[in-house]
Amino acid sequence: MTMRVRYVVLYVEDAETCRRFWVEKLGMVEKDRKEVGDFSVVQVGFADQPFAFELVPLAMMADNPYGLDLATPSIALHADDLEAARAQLVERGVEAMEIGEHSGVRSFAFSDPEGRWFAVTG
Repeated sequence: MTMRVRYVVLYVEDAETCRRFWVEKLGMVEKDRKEVGDFSVVQVGFADQPFAFELVPLAMMADNPYGLDLATPSIALHADDLEAARAQLVERGVEAMEIGEHSGVRSFAFSDPEGRWFAVTG
């Protein structure tokens, strides 16, 4: 099983102000943008690196169905084979949700011993 860090979610008050900061002040580029209802979710990162920050508006997380600690960044990993990655984690005793599709992306989540949840996308 090979997994790598794909992006880190930063929950922000103002995604556009944060996007401008990372792009204009630190020299990152906008790598992706998704419109989710009334909200824009933007990924920024350095052009020569696959890693990104995903800027998610706090207002979008108002219902927070998983009880995430929105003061703590969320880390999303990537696995080439989601089924194998999930099976291996479960075999190792890791609590993992079933694979599903969220905003057009296949993924599952798992938790660490302190109850923090991490996403794995395919």
